[in-house]
Amino acid sequence: MHFETTGMKAFKWFNYVFLALLSFVCLYPMLYVLFVAFSDPREYMVHQGALWSPAGFSTASMRAVFGNAQILRGYRNTLWILGLGVPINIFMTLLGAYFLSRKGVMLFRPIMLLIIFTMYFSGGMIPRFRLVSDLGLINSRWAIILPSAISVFNMIILRTAMNSVPASLEESAKIDGASHFRILFKIFLPLVMPTIAVLVLFYGVAFWNMWFDPFLFLGPQANHLVPLQIVLRGILVNNNMDMMVDGVGMDDRALVAVTIQYAIIIVSTVPILMLYPFLQRYFVKGVMVGAVKG
Repeated sequence: MHFETTGMKAFKWFNYVFLALLSFVCLYPMLYVLFVAFSDPREYMVHQGALWSPAGFSTASMRAVFGNAQILRGYRNTLWILGLGVPINIFMTLLGAYFLSRKGVMLFRPIMLLIIFTMYFSGGMIPRFRLVSDLGLINSRWAIILPSAISVFNMIILRTAMNSVPASLEESAKIDGASHFRILFKIFLPLVMPTIAVLVLFYGVAFWNMWFDPFLFLGPQANHLVPLQIVLRGILVNNNMDMMVDGVGMDDRALVAVTIQYAIIIVSTVPILMLYPFLQRYFVKGVMVGAVKG
């Protein structure tokens, strides 16, 4: 039997208390934003100290957010970009990782060096804009999706995961006459699915939070294509709340604007946070497989 000494018990309880406090410090700001989003504006403005529940429960701010046409259009555009961009990302990353994980690739080291070089150096904003403009992609969704079609960092993670697949599986498939595409999608893809799940999360979060590329490539004539983050930037950063408080009296606009800002934060973060519980069981395994070996 294993007996715990007094020092071991004290250390264990210290860890419990410390981790509980750390969790509280991390979670309370999110709870605070949630409580303010469902608070009555007048009661919130006179409230002092920490907020442990909504100050006068009200859904007015959330209704104002979901009733705004620009925010809903931004949601649709973001979901459209995610729905098309993430599959392109995964497909391109699969092809690149599979090629780099093959044995005996000609000029492997120079090719790998050039690929890694792009992780640390780029042409800069102006050459990037000129390239997208010369391709005729300005003011289109493709200007957001195609320049970000693959991440070198994610490709290296997936390549390392593919290197951990036993070579005997590939050799037996080749003996049976399987092509490279069949080997990739029938053998490698199911075996590296935990890493794929992690990359879906990486790419999805990147697209969800992306604002600079749309800001750079989508001009005023493409306002109907801007994703959610550009809409939020106009509301939160530029403090442009006029479109959110159209039906509110002039005396109450400043009050309502405060809680609406918190409601916008909730609406913009909760959807992407909901992905984590579904991908959590793959997260540690997928990252470790792609980071330890190779």
